[in-house]
Amino acid sequence: MRLFVGLGNPGAKYARNRHNIGFMAVDEIARRHGFSPWRRRFQGETSEGALGTERVILLKPTTYMNDSGRSVQEAASFFKIAPGDVTVFHDELELPPGKVRVKIGGGIAGHNGLRSISAHIGNDYRRVRLGIGHPGVKEMVHGHVLSDFAKADNDWVTTLCDAVAEHAALIAKGTDATFANRVHLAMQAKGFLKDENGKE
Repeated sequence: MRLFVGLGNPGAKYARNRHNIGFMAVDEIARRHGFSPWRRRFQGETSEGALGTERVILLKPTTYMNDSGRSVQEAASFFKIAPGDVTVFHDELELPPGKVRVKIGGGIAGHNGLRSISAHIGNDYRRVRLGIGHPGVKEMVHGHVLSDFAKADNDWVTTLCDAVAEHAALIAKGTDATFANRVHLAMQAKGFLKDENGKE
């Protein structure tokens, strides 16, 4: 069994925030793969289903970002899921918009959701880092992550969440590099992720 955690803040006013792209990704996984209706438990909301041959629990903590670890620990303890079978989907400032990287363990790069999770279950979980871009100066970071995606961002955000959901079974079975590559190709096919020279 796998635990897929989407990070975000609960409530309508945060729904389109850049910080909530983790919620958006797991919402799309649930929708695309016909998971069960969301239900409130473990200080969050859960939905259950299958990705390929793996049974997967989706979790959206409703504790606010800084306390996400409490919800993750409750769910992981209840289902007896080891940190290595936990995957966290979260916004990543250090990646360009629409870029995806997958890593296991490592630093938290100032992300309060990851800090809370690491404090509760240790550091050996998988992170799916969803690029939202950096505003350019450190002083603008807080406002950047807690403001809504611009209208101009809608197409790439939708394409990214679609691609993550379409290839989510690859994460469930642990083929991280293939997952990241498929998502990248899906983004390029729609005209996103061009390099500095305008080439895809």
